[in-house]
Amino acid sequence: MSMDFRNRLEKAIQRGQHTSDARVRAEQQRQLSEQELQNLHAQYRIELNERIENRLRELADHFPGFRFESIVSDAGWGARISRDDLAMRRSRRREEFSRLELLIRPFSAYHVLDLAGKATIRNKELFNRSFFRPLIEVDLATFTELVDNWTLEYAEVYAGKS
Repeated sequence: MSMDFRNRLEKAIQRGQHTSDARVRAEQQRQLSEQELQNLHAQYRIELNERIENRLRELADHFPGFRFESIVSDAGWGARISRDDLAMRRSRRREEFSRLELLIRPFSAYHVLDLAGKATIRNKELFNRSFFRPLIEVDLATFTELVDNWTLEYAEVYAGKS
């Protein structure tokens, strides 16, 4: 082998090893970032879950008959208030269901904070929405304001139909 080729071969091998080392370091950093994102999601989830529970408990206190329920499931973390009523219309008995459910969906590969809301008043859907932002762009004040606004919207419409 010529000396020139031997030097080039050794340099090529070194470059390959450096590339491999860099790939391992990048993967380690990506995993660390993934863990940091999971921690950030958990922090936001805890804060928002507390807000959701407080707002829905308060709403249930203003409308007797609602049952409050904390939610911790595969679907997410949050709370639900619901009630069943019997309505008599034209001598027919009819069951009516009302509920408000607000959830923070679980951490996912999309790295977003996702707030979901479902609302039904007397068997009619009021809304079924979702609001999400990438975790690195989350403004927690926006999410807490949405929790408040969705709860207030439900209260206003429910009071108007009672």
